[in-house]
Amino acid sequence: MDFLAQFRLSMDWNWLLGFLDGMVKPVAALAVVLMAVLLSFMQKLGLEKEMVYSIFRAFLQLSVIGFVLQFIFNQKNCGWIVLAYLFMVSVAGYTAGQRAKHVPRGKFVAGVSILAGTAVTMLVLVVLSVFPFTPRYIIPVAGMMVGNAMTVTGVTMKRLRDDIKIQLNLVETALALGATPRQATLEQVKRALIIALSPVLDNAKTVGLISLPGAMTGLIMGGASPLEAIQLQIVVMNMLIGASTISSIMSTYLCWPAFFTTAYQLEPKVFSSD
Repeated sequence: MDFLAQFRLSMDWNWLLGFLDGMVKPVAALAVVLMAVLLSFMQKLGLEKEMVYSIFRAFLQLSVIGFVLQFIFNQKNCGWIVLAYLFMVSVAGYTAGQRAKHVPRGKFVAGVSILAGTAVTMLVLVVLSVFPFTPRYIIPVAGMMVGNAMTVTGVTMKRLRDDIKIQLNLVETALALGATPRQATLEQVKRALIIALSPVLDNAKTVGLISLPGAMTGLIMGGASPLEAIQLQIVVMNMLIGASTISSIMSTYLCWPAFFTTAYQLEPKVFSSD
């Protein structure tokens, strides 16, 4: 059976009709986007085209991913889980590497760091039977972890490079006194990690007090008990902190060696550009 035939058999066309019927409300919600477009036009912000393009792209991307997930959820092959996960990591690594564009091999470093942090965290959750290894659980969980790790990793790499550039004289002095590259940049590494991880920790401190997180809100709106939603949200916050911490620390170990030459001197090419 070829791929197309398998796809046709796996699709539930009643679900498709239900999806189209359910899109009535999202389309109706475009009224608030129209309001934003009108306000942008009245204030001469020039954001009208970007707003329309952004919401069109969001509609398109979410609709496509909805069909893809529906197909994957109907499969019994675990390979689809791995494939979807690696795709998310690849896109996240590219995006985080773009943020830290002055870091050598930034996209590769970001991708490996995100892969390490999310894979280790997911493995622990599966081994502890927090989540079953099925597409319906693993893919959404992986998406949340990868997205969060992407932001933290990008900020860590960019901040580390910028801090070292600002404090070049201090780092060079430490190197001249016999410090290793890691010792000479220890404070910059700590500062980059603290700045990158602070939003994640602040979010955990205020969760439920300022706003209800997306996972919890979705469950409650879907009819789940608030107590069940809270239990899931606690797991989500735990895994986000774990994955983000591992990914950000890993990124420092992978990117800082490129800041130095084999003679333990700062690499001029890395810090000459703005």
